[in-house]
Amino acid sequence: MGKKVLIVKLGYTETIDQRLKSDTVSLGDVFRTTAILHIFKNDNVTWLTTKEGGQLLAGNAYIKRVLIYDPKAAFQLRTEDFDIVVNLERLSGICALTDSIHAQRRYGFRFNEKGGKVEACEHSYEVLANSDDPDLRRKMKKHWIEVLYEMVGEKWNGEGYILGYKPRTSEKYDIGFNVNVNKRWSNKAWPRKNWRKLERLFDGRYSISYQKSLDDIHGYIDWLNSCGLIITNDSLGLHLSVALKKKIIALFGPTSEKEIHFFEKCKVIRYSTESDCAPCFNMFCGNGKPCMEMISPEVVYDSVETMMGR
Repeated sequence: MGKKVLIVKLGYTETIDQRLKSDTVSLGDVFRTTAILHIFKNDNVTWLTTKEGGQLLAGNAYIKRVLIYDPKAAFQLRTEDFDIVVNLERLSGICALTDSIHAQRRYGFRFNEKGGKVEACEHSYEVLANSDDPDLRRKMKKHWIEVLYEMVGEKWNGEGYILGYKPRTSEKYDIGFNVNVNKRWSNKAWPRKNWRKLERLFDGRYSISYQKSLDDIHGYIDWLNSCGLIITNDSLGLHLSVALKKKIIALFGPTSEKEIHFFEKCKVIRYSTESDCAPCFNMFCGNGKPCMEMISPEVVYDSVETMMGR
């Protein structure tokens, strides 16, 4: 049966950004973590996550058991023995919980009882340093998945995300507008006025659908799958579109496209400016004019025409 493995990824914190802690779950960070399952594909994997994360992970063949984080699950895990615990949450309480679970090897983050703070386990020191310093992270040339693999002492060989849910839709729309972003990252959103102008530029030549099923993760995946080309901010929809092998035009501003491994069929558009602040990895713009506003609908339009072969 292989090793007994516990992966802890709830989405309350982001693995490589220690500043981001919120009651709002980052499903994008949860989904990106599925790439680690390639390492444990022959093992007995338990994944501790939130209710929202559980819906996203449902049907994943590499996960034996999904546990939803609550007091009962925490008590249960303390009575079990694991060969490996991988904790990718930075909350002190979660780190203290995972430290109390019996395991032979630990990766990710732990709780320092004397200092009362979160620390890196073996192989995670570089991640902790980069996440504490935006300048270091800006200079980082590794893909996020590559960093994730290094955190568990493995070498990344191009493995991608693993989506368990199988979409029930076929292609219906030429283009999907994936307009929304996580509440904690509102400045990653391209302005709504730009989406509307882009739609006008197409002048009815393509069938266009705006993002649907915001409260139903499986319905959302079905919608993404129904679109031939996805135009998207840096969000969960971007990562899901990569997993679905969609044509993608990805709009970036405060975050870095270099952290994402785009396997194929993707065009990245970043704003043009003389400023050296980007990517700033900040949730709010401190310069008065958010960089996402600098991406013109005309530039996106030209990229769509090229990708569609017009």
